[in-house]
Amino acid sequence: MTFIESLRSRWHAAQSLVCVGLDPEPTKFPAHLRDDPDAVFAFCRAIVDATAQYVCSFKPQIAHFAALGAEDALTGVISHIHAAHPGIPVILDAKRGDIGSTASHYAIEAFDRYQADAVTANPYLGRDSVQPLLDRADKGVVILCRTSNPGSGDFQDLDVRDDRGRERPLYQHVAQAVATQWNGHGNCALVVGATWPAQLREVRAIVGDMPLLIPGIGAQGGDVEAVLRNGKSADGTGLIVSSSRAILYASAGEDFADAAGTAARELRDTINRHR
Repeated sequence: MTFIESLRSRWHAAQSLVCVGLDPEPTKFPAHLRDDPDAVFAFCRAIVDATAQYVCSFKPQIAHFAALGAEDALTGVISHIHAAHPGIPVILDAKRGDIGSTASHYAIEAFDRYQADAVTANPYLGRDSVQPLLDRADKGVVILCRTSNPGSGDFQDLDVRDDRGRERPLYQHVAQAVATQWNGHGNCALVVGATWPAQLREVRAIVGDMPLLIPGIGAQGGDVEAVLRNGKSADGTGLIVSSSRAILYASAGEDFADAAGTAARELRDTINRHR
């Protein structure tokens, strides 16, 4: 199946909109793992196995692995997800986007080297900077639109005039362009932060039922009820609600995986109460 097909299937099969972000930070690992030379893989594998039944996707953050020189662990974690939990799509959080020749290598990195089902991308160099990603019709391209960080409005909220003389914020131009021009293979999604529910509502109105990746739940303070009220699609799906730290580090003890599973289940159930 394509990324979008796998995602939609998982929404219904698992009755879940939860995405667990895999952002390993060894200083937060339980003590019994800290001297393990394969601690990054061991930690992430345990989290994956404990939370898989409660999620629609996993989202490893490439910088958390690369900064540790743990690219092999990233490859291993994604391979483990595909082998042990088939049907759960993997979104590589890499925020790629560059001139054509480099973008082609980013596509190879995400989809061939790491075997991810989707990758996050930055649209601000224009369509040609993500075209090699878009061309992989079976893979997903999750494009930054209105991000969750406090400084996102520095540029994303700037009013920009379109070719008809209408002014609206830049993030709305991104949403419109992706929905109407870039999504020829039906493999696009957008990133919209849980911290901006009003903007989330506006993006949903622009893009219809396109999937939206929602960071900012948990540690960043996003509100689940507001996200569902403003962002869900007509059938009560349409969202990939991402949580990382609140699940990964729910316990610092040897029960860390069980605690992560409990946190993921509780988030799934909280979301489902508002669907």
